[in-house]
Amino acid sequence: MTSFRELREARLAAEQGTIFAQAELPVALVYPSPYHVGMSSLGFQTIYRELNALPAVAAERAFLPDDVPAAAAAREILCTYESNRPIADFPIVAFSLAYELEIVGLVHCLDLAGIPALATERDVHDRRWPLVVVGGPLTFSNPVPAAPLADVIVMGEAEEAVAALVQAFRASPDKRALLETLAVTAGFFVPALHGERPPPVLAASNARLPAHSQIVTPHTELANMFLIEAARGCSRTCTYCVMRRSTNGGMRKATPEQVLARIPDYARRVGLVGAAVTDHPRLPEILSALVDSGRGVGVSSLRADRLDDELVSLLAAGGYRTLTTAADGASQRLRDQIQRGTSEENLLHAARLCQAHGMAGMKLYTMLGLPGETMADVDELVRFAIELAAIAPRLVLAVASFVAKRNTPLDGAPFADIASLEARLARLRTGMRGRVKVGGDSPKWAWIEYRLAQGGAAEGLATVRAARAGGGFAAWKAALSSENARSVIQR
Repeated sequence: MTSFRELREARLAAEQGTIFAQAELPVALVYPSPYHVGMSSLGFQTIYRELNALPAVAAERAFLPDDVPAAAAAREILCTYESNRPIADFPIVAFSLAYELEIVGLVHCLDLAGIPALATERDVHDRRWPLVVVGGPLTFSNPVPAAPLADVIVMGEAEEAVAALVQAFRASPDKRALLETLAVTAGFFVPALHGERPPPVLAASNARLPAHSQIVTPHTELANMFLIEAARGCSRTCTYCVMRRSTNGGMRKATPEQVLARIPDYARRVGLVGAAVTDHPRLPEILSALVDSGRGVGVSSLRADRLDDELVSLLAAGGYRTLTTAADGASQRLRDQIQRGTSEENLLHAARLCQAHGMAGMKLYTMLGLPGETMADVDELVRFAIELAAIAPRLVLAVASFVAKRNTPLDGAPFADIASLEARLARLRTGMRGRVKVGGDSPKWAWIEYRLAQGGAAEGLATVRAARAGGGFAAWKAALSSENARSVIQR
């Protein structure tokens, strides 16, 4: 096992934009997944910069070790990258959670730090333990399973909330007073006082947008790519999506001038990030400026109904090699049902553009297990994917099991049982063998995600048990059994 010191030194040496600072109030900002995942998170990097911009505050980063069992066996203490200081020494330890299964990483990080994982184990009158703060994309759907581990949860967009948090921390004589102050401050969820009813999410002012990378590094899933928002939110109404039109004012677009002004000269690859970037009316203008400057480009969330020759030509010129888009329903009937707004002709057109512009392949995301889905829908997907594969080079179908999320129209929809999902996956693989590569998640892990997505504090306690029991599926089944946790939170 490579030591943390060796990994830290190698990774820091490869970074551009790292902030090294000392200040009166140090904050440990922790991502509960490994470094290469955490450093691909635009939100994590944005809060890192925002904290370091506050007067007399210095934020340092820490990450879940690449090999948790090895780190635990070696009694490795979780430390920050900037100073190699144990995170337990920081007065504030803040975690960014992207989705439900990262709560396991939160448990491991606290255990490796020697910080009691449960908030009830950290005496509210004892300042020996850091204030444990949780935020991130998970708060837009259901943060309650993380509540047993958190002293406070920042709901929604945290660019401005971090200043309010720091101000309250400095003004409070003890943790109890701090929690009471935050409990009546907009956007702060204090489980000890609010129970299992979080307040509404915050929206950052448009003046804070667009978010953009602070650090560029080759050691991420998006190697050496500078990330910047072209837009935040979405104008669409997909019924399964947390970031649909009604969330935080819908889609908020950055101008090309705002985007281009924030890209540093050293950034040779630029990724445009957002829930629906291709809905931006001036996206070709932004891409054209980037390509003309000699930069490589990437775009998240390509919508098939927005792709045209100009856009795909710019992507290809910017080094885009795999055209990635989504159907998100096995059949047209299901796509219409979830208001996806994507037709077979949209996807066929995308395949033709992929071929015409010499791309190496096409990747198509879809879901299985939507309410009302039958084997006939699966068979329609087989038929259509084969039709797409006859046009697009090297088609890959990435399949996810549908997981109903809170704060969406499909909240509370049941999870298709694991056996039926596995049978549908088998039907797909058999029907497309030799013509389309099929990949995706495991229905077993999707079931765990569903239990957490629809769960409450009891499921959070079950996560602690499952993580400490090895984190395998059997450990999860035992932890989430009726003796240990409710199937869903009672609302």
